[in-house]
Amino acid sequence: MEAELSQPEVWGDPERAKVLKQRRSRLTENIERADALGRLLDDARTFHELAREGEDVLADLVTAVDTLGERVEETELATLLTGKHDASNAILEIHPGAGGTESQDWAEMLYRMYVRWAERRGFKVSTLDWQAGEEAGLKSATIDVSGPNVYGYLKAERGVHRLVRISPYDAQARRHTSFASIDVIPEVDNDVDIVIEDKDLRIDTYRSSGAGGQHVNVTDSAVRITHLPTNIVVTCQNERSQHRNREVAMGVLHAKLASRAREEAEATMAKEIGEKKKIEWGHQIRSYVLAPYRMVKDHRTGFEVGDADRVLNGDIDGFIRAFLTSGREASLAQGLKG
Repeated sequence: MEAELSQPEVWGDPERAKVLKQRRSRLTENIERADALGRLLDDARTFHELAREGEDVLADLVTAVDTLGERVEETELATLLTGKHDASNAILEIHPGAGGTESQDWAEMLYRMYVRWAERRGFKVSTLDWQAGEEAGLKSATIDVSGPNVYGYLKAERGVHRLVRISPYDAQARRHTSFASIDVIPEVDNDVDIVIEDKDLRIDTYRSSGAGGQHVNVTDSAVRITHLPTNIVVTCQNERSQHRNREVAMGVLHAKLASRAREEAEATMAKEIGEKKKIEWGHQIRSYVLAPYRMVKDHRTGFEVGDADRVLNGDIDGFIRAFLTSGREASLAQGLKG
């Protein structure tokens, strides 16, 4: 790869050079990960031998084995991210279901959960759009999450999420069930040939209003773009200038149209081979129960956690791992069946 990138003609083709650099970066990361695992394994073996010889290194051995175990789990998870766009950044959208304030508050709880998850992993989070609810919560929110393999992780979250709790908005303290939907699309460059014509766009501007009064300004800098042929609507109010908000919104629109084109192609393929995969409103992928008991359960994998507060504070890696692992097992089973 290094030899190929050293050829002058490669740099005459910017697209090819970009692809090669990305591939080199992934290979380098894999090599460095393998080398790091090898060093950790050597350390653990050394401490093990010293312990067998009677040296007082038990604490060091335990630390070395625990560290090795954590890195092996991280590596195993990375090997599951083999999809075409798994390495991409992601655009995540949150929409409350029917139920007014209850569902809008639940949608904001999910917003906080994903932001905290991303921050725990060191990913960059940018809120592209925030539409506040009338009394509490949000009507919709769009965030951009940037970092290694973000889409590969967050694709596990796409679907309907259900909350059961004693409502803080009910004077009679009754139990309520709320729904919110999560959509996740990869942020890609030009893997799908998408042509967006000016005549197909309606562009509106309005005044920004951020979460909790943040980023509010007195000019019409926020941008809403409607793609008339598909009726896809994207908004951006995070940036200071209208020009920049329009540029970001166009990027989101391109990603949405590319995702739509891929889904249509996949649906056609699925129809041809007799498979049907879709997520419908009310068919939740995960339930978060806060009353009468506390538990979070994923209905696709059966994975569950009793500490609901920990999950809502961003600890969702177990659910992501279970989803990715179940996908690999299903693929293996399908291969054996075939």
